[in-house]
Amino acid sequence: MPRVGIVGVGLIGRAWANVFARAGWSVALWDANPQALAAAPALIRRSLDDLVPHGLVNDAAAAAENLRVGRSLQDTLNGADLVQESGPEQIDIKIAMYRELDSLADPATILASSTSALVASRFTSELPGRVRCLVAHPVNPPHVVPIVELCGAPWTSPDVMVRARQFYESVGQSAVEVRKEIDGFILNRMQSVLLAEAFRLIGEGYVSAADLDKTIKDGLGRRWAFMGPMETIELNAPNGIADYCARYSKMLHGLSESAVTADIWGPENCQRVADSWGERPTADHVLSKSAWRDERLGALAAHLNTAKAYGDE
Repeated sequence: MPRVGIVGVGLIGRAWANVFARAGWSVALWDANPQALAAAPALIRRSLDDLVPHGLVNDAAAAAENLRVGRSLQDTLNGADLVQESGPEQIDIKIAMYRELDSLADPATILASSTSALVASRFTSELPGRVRCLVAHPVNPPHVVPIVELCGAPWTSPDVMVRARQFYESVGQSAVEVRKEIDGFILNRMQSVLLAEAFRLIGEGYVSAADLDKTIKDGLGRRWAFMGPMETIELNAPNGIADYCARYSKMLHGLSESAVTADIWGPENCQRVADSWGERPTADHVLSKSAWRDERLGALAAHLNTAKAYGDE
């Protein structure tokens, strides 16, 4: 049975534990916060139960048996094939944490961070074992959204990248390689541009926040649920992507050149967007709606897992 050490058991760490436990890995949990660590097994079990109706977990009780709480960080790391670190997004904490992980983990253990913005070279450069370190950036919540972006530092071993990809794909994740370091990786950079244009369109009065959401939910999001943008535009011109560019690149350039300006994220425009949305959710509302979102994503994942891809018999 392969082993993973989950270091940090907040929302992302617990979701990762779900992913590995249901795939049959031995999962050791650790967190510097004793209360968070004590609460984690029950919360992970609940998330496993939630996936049973969609067929994403066959036996939640059996999957939960793969979980254990580490007696210490060293105990959590012992024998691990992979460590999935999901700690705070603070560079000083990351540097200290990876110094400790590198000194305690077996030499062959891969050390992966869930960071959403910090490239690995910023917190692994001085480590003796820096060749086994990389970023494995998920999308929240990774137990129902399978993408994971793998981004090594300039010194990360190619063999480590291959092994990491094999590990994540073996537990049902959709792994992509970011071929060289870039802040925010791929998904967040694309998301940031779309959000900037959304904030501009709302802030300048072209559309309400609610109708903007409909445009994505019932338009682009519906189409992109099973085809990416490259596959989509290939179908929008008779002779593929090159033909699409020849037909539409001038128009698209004109539409996109003003998308990101400094004032889009300023307080005045952010307030206009917030006012257009109109809701200021309570903590209970966020918790309840997050559970609803995860359940809907689970249903979508179940559908996409069973739907035939183009070209399949």
